[in-house]
Amino acid sequence: MKKVMLLALVVLAIGSWAMAQNWSSTVDVLGAHQNQGRGCAGCHAPHSGSFGSGHGGVADTGSYALWGQDASPLYGKTIAFGDNGRFVEVLPNGIATGSQEVGGILLCLSCHDGNLTQSNMMQNWSYEQQIGLLTNTTYGSQKIPTLLGNDGTTAGNYTNDHPVGQNATISSGSGLVFANNTFTVTPGTPYAQFVANYGWPALAPGKWSNPWGINGAGKPYVLCTTCHNQHVMTVYTSSAASQIVGDGGGKYYATYFFINGPYNPNLQGKLTAGQAASTTQFCRQCHFGEANEANNTNNIPTVFQ
Repeated sequence: MKKVMLLALVVLAIGSWAMAQNWSSTVDVLGAHQNQGRGCAGCHAPHSGSFGSGHGGVADTGSYALWGQDASPLYGKTIAFGDNGRFVEVLPNGIATGSQEVGGILLCLSCHDGNLTQSNMMQNWSYEQQIGLLTNTTYGSQKIPTLLGNDGTTAGNYTNDHPVGQNATISSGSGLVFANNTFTVTPGTPYAQFVANYGWPALAPGKWSNPWGINGAGKPYVLCTTCHNQHVMTVYTSSAASQIVGDGGGKYYATYFFINGPYNPNLQGKLTAGQAASTTQFCRQCHFGEANEANNTNNIPTVFQ
C-alpha cells in the first residue's frame, strides 16, 4: 500500500511539473499592448520614429527602438518613488541618449504615467481583469490600476509605487554576486537553493541585453523592464541561461501583468502551507532576506499553476 501511495505521489508530481512546463495562453500574448488593434505600431513607428506618428521635437531626434510616442512631458522630470519619496529619479532630457533609463523607465512612463502624460489612451484598468483572465482577485469589482502617479490622492503621487532608477539599487549577497557588470550565483549557497526552487528570471543575464541598469557608482539598479517584459503578457518562457527549477530552458509558465517570470495570481487560496506561490517567489529574487532559503528553509516547492 505504501509503495502504491508513493508511486501515486510521484506520478502526481510529474504530472504537475509537466503542466508547469507547457502553459499555453488563451489570448494573444501581446495582450494589452496590442493597443486596441494598432499592434506594434502603437508604440513603434516603423518609419521616422515619433515624427512619423505625428509627434516629435528636438529632444526626440535620433532613434530608440523606432519609438513612435511622445515622451517629451517627462524629459528631465524628477520623480520621487516609494517610502516617502526617498528613491529620487531624474529622467533623461531626451531619448537620443539611448541610456538604460530611456529604454527601461522613460519610454514605459510615456504611457504608464498618470500625471504628466494623460493624453495617452490608457484606461487605468488591467487588461487581464477586463477580459476575465483573473479569476481570483481581492479587488472584486474594483478596477486594478495600470497608471503610476495617479492613485486618486494627490497628483503625481509616486511614493506608493515601487522604486525604479539609479537610487533603487539591487542588493547582492547570500550567493548572489554582482561583479564585472553582471550577476552570477555561487553554487551551494542559499541563493543557489532559491534558484533551484524557483529561478532568477528578473536578474539572470539576457542573451541580447541585461534587465538592470548600472549607476555611476557601478551598482545595479531596478528598471521597469527588470520586472516586466513589455512584449509578452501571459507566458514566461525559460531559457538555458534563466532556467526555472532547473528545467533546462524552453519551457512555458503562466504569468500576468507582463511580469518577467512565472507569476500566477489565480492560485490565491489554492496553496498549502508547505508550498510557495510564484507571485511571492518572483519578488524574493531581489528581496531575498524574506525568502525561505535565506531563513534555513530549503524544501518549500514553488507552485506555478
